[in-house]
Amino acid sequence: MDAERRHAEIRLPQGSWWDWDVVAWNAGQLRLAAGHDLTYHHGLELVFADPALVSCPSNFQDPAFRAPSPDELLRVTRQLGEEPPAVVAFEADAGGPEPGLVPHCRRAT
Repeated sequence: MDAERRHAEIRLPQGSWWDWDVVAWNAGQLRLAAGHDLTYHHGLELVFADPALVSCPSNFQDPAFRAPSPDELLRVTRQLGEEPPAVVAFEADAGGPEPGLVPHCRRAT
């Protein structure tokens, strides 16, 4: 399987997914909640099972999910000591100097 297919962008269902928060973040799972305004409720959860490496703020807005760049994939491969089976990347407004946010996971569900 080629790198582009293994590391393809995530396509979200239609909806207003502006606000995002980390709901769970541990060795077994990264769970992100999304909604128009998380003050009231969330209507979407994105769950990554068995993450190998995560680089993600606790809350952010309006992410654009994409395939990782070759440099990002190389950085993750060096950190893990091997190329992971799947890498998911996104950019979002997190209020900091670096707009690029990249969660790296063994597999996504």
